[in-house]
Amino acid sequence: MNFDLTIDRSCTACHKWDNVPAVFGVPDALPMWVADMDFAAPPAVLEALHRRVEHGVFGYTFPTESYQEAIAEWMQSRHGWSIQKDWIQFCPGVVPALSLIVDAYTEPGDQVVIQTPVYPPFHSVVKDQERELVLNPLIRGEDGDYAMDFEDLEKSLAGGRVKMLILCSPHNPVGRVWRREELERLADLCRQYDVLVVSDEIHADLIFEQGSHTPFAALSDDAASRSIICTAPSKTFNIAGMNTANMIIPNEQLRRTFRKVLNRYHIGSITPLGAVATEAAYREGGPWLDELLVYIRGNMELVANYIREHLPELSVTLPEATYLLWIDFRSLGIEHDKLNRFLVEEAKLGLNSGATFGKDGEGFMRMNVACTRATVEEAMSRLHNAIRQWREMRK
Repeated sequence: MNFDLTIDRSCTACHKWDNVPAVFGVPDALPMWVADMDFAAPPAVLEALHRRVEHGVFGYTFPTESYQEAIAEWMQSRHGWSIQKDWIQFCPGVVPALSLIVDAYTEPGDQVVIQTPVYPPFHSVVKDQERELVLNPLIRGEDGDYAMDFEDLEKSLAGGRVKMLILCSPHNPVGRVWRREELERLADLCRQYDVLVVSDEIHADLIFEQGSHTPFAALSDDAASRSIICTAPSKTFNIAGMNTANMIIPNEQLRRTFRKVLNRYHIGSITPLGAVATEAAYREGGPWLDELLVYIRGNMELVANYIREHLPELSVTLPEATYLLWIDFRSLGIEHDKLNRFLVEEAKLGLNSGATFGKDGEGFMRMNVACTRATVEEAMSRLHNAIRQWREMRK
């Protein structure tokens, strides 16, 4: 695959590129924020879509047995996780699913734990359902790596009001792939305090050591019985616009409850193109993904090396997964709101503000490097020029 090929996404109602003026207030910021890729979907997906379009009829569609088999085979081959087809429940997206899950399994006033800094909708799906948000901040080490704070977590769980923990695995934005022993310790605490674990594993395929991701439900029978695993082909194969996600729910009672809430809101019909794209991706997209990961890792190393050589005021730790970099700007000593404006107005860069991931994200920025190498090089050049001017002004 030629990942260096530039595809013009402007004027396609592209949220990432066409919404730059609305989101950043300037027309010319280089967008490296929304977590989708600037690459075409795998050829096998495009070919399958072309065949389906040629059919010409796009009526109501359901997930077929073949669709479910493709997901199950992918989980087995990619992650060593054996699942049953009837555990799979379609939903139009992971974020809508998270909102439905909070609604289905908790009551207003119940507590839900999230581990910050974390993907902004984790905050809103809890608060919008009038549940109480409990923060269990990750611990950042001197090397820039993050770990779970189990002592703080147990203090929260011991209060008896926490009904759910929403886990991000691998973690967005810090890029950690949780080790099996970490997940086992988390599972033990959730078993002890009877807490449902909702594990968002949408980035599970975007790891740089194949086989290093452990699905939470694969830990043990108990973990499987008290968890819902959120998956989607959207990040992996760049088909987020297909609105296709799959919740894997081993516990039959939990499955029934989720299906009830889907029916209550009349949600759950898959689109014909989404079904075709998903099945083709899982059946034939593996080689493409392997090439993609090599390319993305090259982009990440480019950024890390550039920062080390030219921008000593910044720091970044190479993530173990995702195509997102969590860059530390705190040594610049710029207040976070002013840092946002500095990057937009002076560097002409559109990044995700770290503060949207939680208060402990202030001073950080998330950069999406799932784009051409030329785009990454341009971004670093812009950043270098802006910080060089900033240095001159401080003299």
